[in-house]
Amino acid sequence: MTLKICIAQLNFLVGDTAGNAQKIIAAARNAHAQGARLVLTPELSICGYAAEDLFLRPAFVAACDDAVKTVARELAGLKGLHVVVGHPQGGDVRSKSVAVQRRFNAASVLSEGRILETYAKRELPNYQVFDERRYFTPGQGSCVFQVEGVNVGLLVCEDAWFEEPALLAKEAGAELLAVINASPFHVGKGGERIVRMADRARAVGLPLVYAHLVGGQDEVVFDGGSFAVDADGTLAARAPGFQEELFGLQAERQSQGIKLGGMVVPERSPEADLWDALVLGVRDYIGKNGFPGVLLGLSGGIDSALVLAIAVDALGRDKVRAVMMPSPYTADISWIDARDMAARLGVRYDEISIVPQFEAFKAALAGEFQGLPEDTTEENIQARIRGVLLMALSNKFGSIVLTTGNKSEMATGYCTLYGDMAGGFAVIKDVLKTTVFRLAHWRNVHDPYGTGINPIPERIITRPPSAELRPDQTDQDSLPPYEVLDAILERYMENDQGVEEIIAAGFERAVVERVARLIRLNEYKRRQAPVGIRVTHRSFGKDWRYPITGKFRA
Repeated sequence: MTLKICIAQLNFLVGDTAGNAQKIIAAARNAHAQGARLVLTPELSICGYAAEDLFLRPAFVAACDDAVKTVARELAGLKGLHVVVGHPQGGDVRSKSVAVQRRFNAASVLSEGRILETYAKRELPNYQVFDERRYFTPGQGSCVFQVEGVNVGLLVCEDAWFEEPALLAKEAGAELLAVINASPFHVGKGGERIVRMADRARAVGLPLVYAHLVGGQDEVVFDGGSFAVDADGTLAARAPGFQEELFGLQAERQSQGIKLGGMVVPERSPEADLWDALVLGVRDYIGKNGFPGVLLGLSGGIDSALVLAIAVDALGRDKVRAVMMPSPYTADISWIDARDMAARLGVRYDEISIVPQFEAFKAALAGEFQGLPEDTTEENIQARIRGVLLMALSNKFGSIVLTTGNKSEMATGYCTLYGDMAGGFAVIKDVLKTTVFRLAHWRNVHDPYGTGINPIPERIITRPPSAELRPDQTDQDSLPPYEVLDAILERYMENDQGVEEIIAAGFERAVVERVARLIRLNEYKRRQAPVGIRVTHRSFGKDWRYPITGKFRA
């Protein structure tokens, strides 16, 4: 006996219940025609993940219910097919005039026009970007259904990271675990998932199929890479990452139990995954929100160069516009390198000098500033002039402004409110500066989208970084060397190490205390920053929730 399984690794749009239902129906019909009798869609596939406070609206949950019924009805004629769809279920009930939440993160098994089973997720994550306890009640019990003589135990995402749900499924007769998931990407997460699911399979003595979501949703990216492991934890199949895929595999009954088999896509480098995550995040944010294109300020520096390369890979050159806005302190090589890169990528490129506007601002403020030396005030005026120009172009032509600040800058406040922070989407806000350099090198060596272009001029990568807002300025005038700064940020911000622990690891006390102070002081800036792509396990956004006003000092 061989059961053919299809993992419908699909990219859904949050709230498009009718469109998502039609995508599931089309995938299921295709899979059935190819011989599959079990189709697994990702967690909350009917509504998209995560719908956040839409879950609190009864009309939204009702629309999801209607979409589930539509899928069941439209697939009624496909004999023997079982389709697992994820959806919210339930609503608020009243007890003594108080609304009580009875809403579940559910998965239903549909077959020949009927809803055979519905299972409610038991383990609700409430850490990092997850906030499921705000919306859902934990489920109880287990769900086992039969397809082609195989007893399939159904789990939803976090359930498989704990022992009890899988054991309950086995006790109920499961021979195979099917886990539907929406697990946000961060660097290294794909390998971690496989290790944890292999541990779960070995612990319970059952093979496991892991169906995963793909696509960008606001600040998070889902990387696909669905997979299957045998009962001994051996990787039996793995789908491609960062793309939609109807991924087929087989479950064969043998004397020792169910054995899985399928294609195993090779493991990739962290840089390849990170690049594809950034590209997918840009593509889906722009496409799903209906923007006609993007524009950005191209300075001749490494950050804007990297963002431009990502944008062109994501959207194509016709939807990307670069604007160079030189100030009195812009070096000639910045002009030359910016023009060179724009020409390599074939994007529209314009130059708008900010010198007249800068002089006008200084003249308007001359009386107020009389007798005072120039300082960061004048530097910030230049950045804000650029922000105004970019936003004006965005308003006039409809393209969204991509900001180009990196995580090192966001952490320490080395950025200007309403200046270089002005825009709609922050592509590399979760990418440390040292990783910016590494990614730029990687993209110049690799050509993942077959463009035939070496996009970033080598001098942009090798020259010392500078904001070019005063004569002979470099970033290291204001910040520790990036190798030191990023190592401290990774320990302090991403891994929650304390100041004394970092100092004990060999870092200079004054530098560590200064970095910690800068992080604390600049929370007010980060709260006003545009949303951006999360690619680490701790980003500035939903992962990081610190008060702006507070007295505690570590």
